[in-house]
Amino acid sequence: MALHLSLLAGYIVPLAGFVAPIVIWQVKKRDMPELDLHGRIVANWMVSLLIYVVLSLLLIFVLIGIPLLWALGIISVVFPIVGAIKASQGELWRYPGSVTFFG
Repeated sequence: MALHLSLLAGYIVPLAGFVAPIVIWQVKKRDMPELDLHGRIVANWMVSLLIYVVLSLLLIFVLIGIPLLWALGIISVVFPIVGAIKASQGELWRYPGSVTFFG
């Protein structure tokens, strides 16, 4: 659960939303095998979100990028909360729209 919520740390400390989940995943994945799956999901989401933000920034020139960035801002808060709730219930929830980079 904390792994998913650590994505929100970037709203408090710059870049912490990228660093904290990776550190938690790498440190605890051997102690908690189910955390490895959640870590992969979170890492896939971080890379996917980065790609979506870059594409949206490029699309600002045709004006569609502005609402896309707004939507990405909302789902970057909602998805980690939903993921944390599902993790607390023992469920594995893959973020919608996330591309699988890490198995």
